[in-house]
Amino acid sequence: MSKLLYHISIYIYQLLVWFASPFNSKAKLWIQGRKNFSNQVYASDFWIKKNTSEVPLAWFHCASLGEFEQARPVIEKYKEEFPTHLILLTFFSPSGYEIRKNYAGADYICYLPADTSANALEFIELFKPAVAFFVKYEFWYNYLRILSEKGIPVISFSTIFRENQVFFKKYGGFYRSVLAYFTHIFVQNKKSYNLLKSIGIQQISIGGDTRFDRVKQIADAKKEIEVVAQFKDKKPVLIVGSCWQQDFEVIAPMLNDFKHDLKVIIAPHEIHDEEITAWQKVLKGKSIKFSEIQQLKNGELEVAQTLFIDNIGMLSSLYQYAEFAWIGGAYRKGLHNTLEAATFGLPIFFGNNNYQKFQEAMDLISIGGAFVIADTAQFKSNFEQLYFDETLRKERSATILSYVKENLGGTAKIIKFIKELSIF
Repeated sequence: MSKLLYHISIYIYQLLVWFASPFNSKAKLWIQGRKNFSNQVYASDFWIKKNTSEVPLAWFHCASLGEFEQARPVIEKYKEEFPTHLILLTFFSPSGYEIRKNYAGADYICYLPADTSANALEFIELFKPAVAFFVKYEFWYNYLRILSEKGIPVISFSTIFRENQVFFKKYGGFYRSVLAYFTHIFVQNKKSYNLLKSIGIQQISIGGDTRFDRVKQIADAKKEIEVVAQFKDKKPVLIVGSCWQQDFEVIAPMLNDFKHDLKVIIAPHEIHDEEITAWQKVLKGKSIKFSEIQQLKNGELEVAQTLFIDNIGMLSSLYQYAEFAWIGGAYRKGLHNTLEAATFGLPIFFGNNNYQKFQEAMDLISIGGAFVIADTAQFKSNFEQLYFDETLRKERSATILSYVKENLGGTAKIIKFIKELSIF
């Protein structure tokens, strides 16, 4: 019965997306990206390359952008170890595909067709992967079943499990059977490992979260931004990454009342000039947009208190100039990436709602590297404790850096496993 309901749900989902597509841009992209799928592949330069080279193809599947960040260090290390192999990268969500569709590390990038038996069979016979990698939460029954039936190794990595998931319910037998199709599952932590053991899944090991390897790459490749160093002017900096309106409403009153040296960099979750302008009006101190820096007169950059980042792509390099970080999203759909700030040893603040499902957030809280903030008064108290006690702040920073260092190496474990499979 569960299998039947699963297949029915796939068709219903497609139907709902189709009905929503005239009114919803993401739904429209979801439909368009899968239209005439095989014809798109046949018309590509990749298809010629694939059929003339006869080299193995590795398939990496990500749900969206966050999972891509976990896949990226593995893709790049795989390519380093197997430079002649082709890389296929697929996404389920438009928010992943549309941003990374030109990623140079893959030979072909596309949407994954919906998980029907016919789609899965056509896809796998079309690309003929030698090995497949599914990132974190991707558990598509038909794709996994057919990969298993064809003897194609399939690896899940950076995966995390919780007691309330369907796999661990009395009625979750069908979904437990899906996990059995994986050749190996690299879970993030011991809790996930024990949960899988409790339901008889044996082909597992603790591999950690490959995002630690990714943020280390980002930190090592950080770009110096001279105007931001000039704005900092050797003063402490609070950086607010992926700021939503709800985050700003908590942060702004504290900033307006804070009378000590502090520079603030705010990177909105989405760039809307009207929103940034509205935020500028709320703040008492002088604020500027990054796009306006070249128009400033001598000295204006240094005296500004707040710098708004009205572009995309700079955030990961900006953390190097900060002493404190607020990471947005927890008051809304979910906490954004804390690891990019943690890799620079920054104490981190975030909202008190949607953060519990992020293992790194829970870890950072437990070691005193992150603070859950309910309101402005709590933010003021926690922030001032670290601001005025530099020794404490440096101790917390060292603890955060040690935590990041201890969690590196997940990518190497995955590549080592692939080599030991001896499939090439």
